[in-house]
Amino acid sequence: MKKKNFDVKKMAVVGVLGGISVALGLTPLGFIPVGPTKATIMHIPVIIGAIMEGPVVGGLVGLIFGLFSILQAFMNPTPVSFMLYNPLISVLPRVLIGIVSYYVYILFKKMGQKASRMTLYTIWVATLVYLVQASVKSLNSDISMWIKLFNILLIILTIFVGYYSHKKLKGNAVELVVSAATGTLTNTVGVLSGMYFIYGEEYALKLGLDPATAGKVILGIGITNGIPEIIIAMIIVTSVVASLKKSV
Repeated sequence: MKKKNFDVKKMAVVGVLGGISVALGLTPLGFIPVGPTKATIMHIPVIIGAIMEGPVVGGLVGLIFGLFSILQAFMNPTPVSFMLYNPLISVLPRVLIGIVSYYVYILFKKMGQKASRMTLYTIWVATLVYLVQASVKSLNSDISMWIKLFNILLIILTIFVGYYSHKKLKGNAVELVVSAATGTLTNTVGVLSGMYFIYGEEYALKLGLDPATAGKVILGIGITNGIPEIIIAMIIVTSVVASLKKSV
């Protein structure tokens, strides 16, 4: 009976987090402006599920995210949507988010407290430097005032979460931060590398580009969107998981 209840709980978590991921993809809430770019947060429920309930739950939430990506590509096609019809690009990296996030979380949980704190401080300082630079760049651009104010708010939020992770979580925050970062990288690298190695030339031709530049274009997308997505994931995952673990 205990095992049955345990399994029901995990499936309920999969359903809720999978639903949140889909809802984020269907609304503007799934995209957060960071500097001149927008960071997607649709993968974050996958990371949270993996940390809280293990790699199976994380993988299943990632599966829902990936299948929704295929559906969305059919419903709202673009010149390059054909790449997302391939499960190796749209589904596999999303399933791996949950698996990678969980095992990275476990790995860094075993680090010594001194090493954990130094890693944590380095990550948060680098994050703050990037956000300040992005905010300054946005102030000199033509984007809306609301986005500029949001970027300033993001800096304040980063300082707050960094302070909270230092004071309240002490040496236990680095596994959350690194797990969020590697989970996000798994999504970005998995999807973009699949695009390049399977459809690189076709991708460039669809966009009217020289096929020889496909690698540079895809790498540029990865850097431009990947860094903001890592930062947002670290902030949200640290805040949410810390709150959930505190309430358990």
